[in-house]
Parts: sequence; structure tokens; C-alpha cells
Amino acid sequence: MIGSKTEERKSLVDSNAQSSPVAAPDMKRLVNVTQIIYALHAFSLLTGIIGAATIIGAFLTGWPSIIAVIVNYVKRSEVRGTWLESHFRWQIRTFWFGLLWVSLCMLFVVFTLGIGLLIAWIPLGIVAVWFIYRVARGWLALNDGRPMPLA
Repeated sequence: MIGSKTEERKSLVDSNAQSSPVAAPDMKRLVNVTQIIYALHAFSLLTGIIGAATIIGAFLTGWPSIIAVIVNYVKRSEVRGTWLESHFRWQIRTFWFGLLWVSLCMLFVVFTLGIGLLIAWIPLGIVAVWFIYRVARGWLALNDGRPMPLA
């Protein structure tokens, strides 16, 4: 059963590679790059979970996630027109939308002269869980050879 799932995944990745303008060896390299980007984001999350930093702080300001977003932008043109483009979009949007929500929470705290801190921890906690969800869902889809949805 495991062997058949692996073969099915390989054939899906191969068929996606054949339908895209990227050659098969390049597609394997780009899948590996995408794996590394998810691993960098996951490492940031893990640092926030077990370290002194928060999940949000580690994801948005930790060097692994910042390197991951830079690699996303540098390699973005290479995945254009392939199923991996959806993963790059997913990863980039996770970072920037997370930064947007955290910034809005911080502005709320500033504009309420700190009183908003009593409430702001709730959406910040939701954003932390959302980061974990986005990295896990994207990485699992990549391992299955599936593109990410547009949303």
C-alpha cells in the first residue's frame, strides 16, 4: 500500500512536470527547493514553540522564514506556469498576510494605549495556529504532488 501511494505520487509529479514548460530534472530540483522552503518555515515555527521566542515572532522575524521568503521571490519565475507556483504563492501569502494581521493587532494595542493588549492576544493566538496550519497543509499537499488552492 505504501509503495503504491509512493508510485502514484511520483506519477502525479511526473505528469505535472510533463504538462508544464519545466523539464523533469528541473522540476525535481524545484520540488526540492519547495521542500526546503517549507522546512525553513517549519524550523521557525518549531523555534517559536520550544524556544524563548513566540511562534509569531519566530515566523515573522526568524532568519529561516526570512530566508524562505527571499528564496520564494528569487525562484518564483522558475516555477511560473507549473503546479509549484501555487505553493510559492501559498508560502508568500502566509508570510505577508500573517505580518498584516500581526501589524493590525499591534496598531490596535498602540491606539488603545496598551489596554488592547488584554484582547489582542486572542487574534495573535489565532494567527499562530494559522501559521502552523498553513505550513502543515502546504507541505502535506506538496508531498502528495498536489497544487494549493488559489485562496
